[in-house]
Amino acid sequence: MSQASLYELPDGRYLDVAVSGPEDGTPLVFHHGTPGSVVRFQAMEQAVHGRGLRLVTMSRAGYGSSDRDAGRSIVDVVDDTAAVVEQLGLDQFLVAGWSGGGPHALACGARLTGAAAVLCIAGLAPADAPGLDFLSGMGQANVEESGAAPAGADPLRAYLEPPGAALRAAVPPAVIAVMGSVLPDVDRAVLSNEVGGDLTASFREGLRTGVDGWLDDDLAFLQPWGFTLDEVKVPVAIGQGSDDLMVPSSHGRLLAGELAPAAVHFLEGEGHLSLAIGALDDMLDELIALGARTTS
Repeated sequence: MSQASLYELPDGRYLDVAVSGPEDGTPLVFHHGTPGSVVRFQAMEQAVHGRGLRLVTMSRAGYGSSDRDAGRSIVDVVDDTAAVVEQLGLDQFLVAGWSGGGPHALACGARLTGAAAVLCIAGLAPADAPGLDFLSGMGQANVEESGAAPAGADPLRAYLEPPGAALRAAVPPAVIAVMGSVLPDVDRAVLSNEVGGDLTASFREGLRTGVDGWLDDDLAFLQPWGFTLDEVKVPVAIGQGSDDLMVPSSHGRLLAGELAPAAVHFLEGEGHLSLAIGALDDMLDELIALGARTTS
């Protein structure tokens, strides 16, 4: 069973946090995508619990019931996560992030005491990374979204409000309509099963109170992250699909080159969603092995 509650942070904000799985299991702190929320995917929860791990998820600042932290940078997630793991009494734990959660997971790998290993699933690379064309290979919706962000918060909010309203009320077929330009066929197929329901539930919760979290994520991705990739000293595993239209494979390849990861899962023919579900077992096994190497 999952236990969700609001955790108070040192600055007086609250984060919505859910914990599930065996109390004596190794904790896995998971950072959701953009947009997203504390709501977890059934396939991920089953895979995590099946390995005896304890799953910790949270709505990032500005999503769902989590208070906003306007102007936050990627590295600011470290203090929020540190407060949560301290309240949970966690000394060592694994960290994973998917999509927009990838940079936040890497920040924890760089700066969060107790993080033993990191799994970055289809995670964004820094926008200012030398040699990276940040938008190249993205579907039209993501190109437009990322193109609106440099103009500032107000134009970006105006862009995000219509899809935000649509996703708040969405059912799986509607999600395909809203996100069509960033969904290759392999990802559309994934949305036809329970994953579609889980994704829409996460969107609805994350955007229930508005688009603040989504907006703050998008602005943070394009600004300096507040840490450098060479600060990530813990073992890292990277997963990336060749057909991803949300976070193109060039991002994964850059991260692999900069992080010198212990494990890389570049899978031909996989997209953004299909990779996160289809290759999850292998990636979790790799993460567990890397964490054991650090803590042994």
